[in-house]
Amino acid sequence: MSALICGSMAYDTIMVFHDNFRNHILPEKVHILNVSFLVPVMRREYGGCAGNIAYNLNLLGEEPLIMATVGHDFEPYSQWLSQCGLSSEFIRILDDNYTGQAYITTDQEDNQITAFHPGAMNFSHLNSVPTDGSISIGIVSPDGKEGMLQHAEQFAEQGIPFIFDPGQGMPMFDGDELLKFLELANWVTLNDYESEMMQQRTGLSLDEMADKVEALIVTLGGNGSKIYVGGECIEIPPVKPAAVVDPTGCGDAYRAGLLYGLMNDLGWPTTGRIASLMGSIKIEHHGTQNHSFDIDSFKDRYRETFGASF
Repeated sequence: MSALICGSMAYDTIMVFHDNFRNHILPEKVHILNVSFLVPVMRREYGGCAGNIAYNLNLLGEEPLIMATVGHDFEPYSQWLSQCGLSSEFIRILDDNYTGQAYITTDQEDNQITAFHPGAMNFSHLNSVPTDGSISIGIVSPDGKEGMLQHAEQFAEQGIPFIFDPGQGMPMFDGDELLKFLELANWVTLNDYESEMMQQRTGLSLDEMADKVEALIVTLGGNGSKIYVGGECIEIPPVKPAAVVDPTGCGDAYRAGLLYGLMNDLGWPTTGRIASLMGSIKIEHHGTQNHSFDIDSFKDRYRETFGASF
């Protein structure tokens, strides 16, 4: 079973501000905002939603396929994917563009200010979902707007079940477009903020949205997550990390857990717990692709955490 991961690939430049933003931003002066943050700690990481989801799904023993558009500066990332055993077959390089670039500044309270240059991601519609029958499940994660709409339609046309994960791309879509995604997708996953925006833009409640798909998953940060399925709400407990090091990419790790559970028919209570544990493991490490484990050690930790096996 092959999973096609549609979404962004990006370099994440992560900077740490050793203070709190609120100490330097004057609310009454935001209309003339001009601030500078000294960031003595900086890292450049491999990121992007598609890259992160695929990396985590690969750790779980699956063989995800990334479909994305990248720029002329992609070679270091390509080498990293090769080291990780991830295929670049469906990654298109556009020589006149940069790969997506995220510049993330985090303060001591884990607040983040991010500037994102989409670069080649704007041309994601140049890629198409393969029609050779090799893909059995997919995910449409944040990407170029036209590409996200196109890939959702292509999955649906081919009868390939897929997750719709609007993420940071949510503001690009109006209510009618989001309703269209609900018609096409099998599953939808949102964080709590995105779920509020989705309700406002579509005019639907969470229960009404859940009625349009097989399952609606809403993550709640440190409060766990909820899975609306079959007219009920399954509450998934949070997993306390050994240390809170870096929240960046936790949502992508969670989504990889969802895909793993769906690919292995594990049922929603187990799938949600796998996803929850994936997010917790990620938060214990800097960056989005620096944690590692094998499937046996993951199963051991799952058993220790939840008192059950899968």
